[in-house]
Amino acid sequence: MLIRYKKSLEKIAMGLLSFMPQEKDVKRLMETIQAYEQIDNWHLFLWKKDEEYIGIVGILDEDHVATIQHITVIPSYRGEGIAIKMLKELQKTGQYKEIKANQDTVPFIEKCLPILEEADD
Repeated sequence: MLIRYKKSLEKIAMGLLSFMPQEKDVKRLMETIQAYEQIDNWHLFLWKKDEEYIGIVGILDEDHVATIQHITVIPSYRGEGIAIKMLKELQKTGQYKEIKANQDTVPFIEKCLPILEEADD
């Protein structure tokens, strides 16, 4: 289940974001969280399975196009299709007419998009 980020989830969100290669530095991680809290068109969502938060996806929303800035899943849950589920849930909201990658997420998102398009057929 996709849960919109709120301040009470800050430590969990930081822990999940720290799995992203570009977010290893604590200072950078703090700046990223602050950006999601302060910039109106930056949105962060956590993926909850049962009672555990296991994934996170961060987007930049420009004219109903969701640019994936961050996406990661706890290593022990990787390979289970969690990232695809997060992207599908974003699509299902109907808020975004397109989902695309930024330079950091392009290799991963390019693998996911064909699977998402197949699911739509």
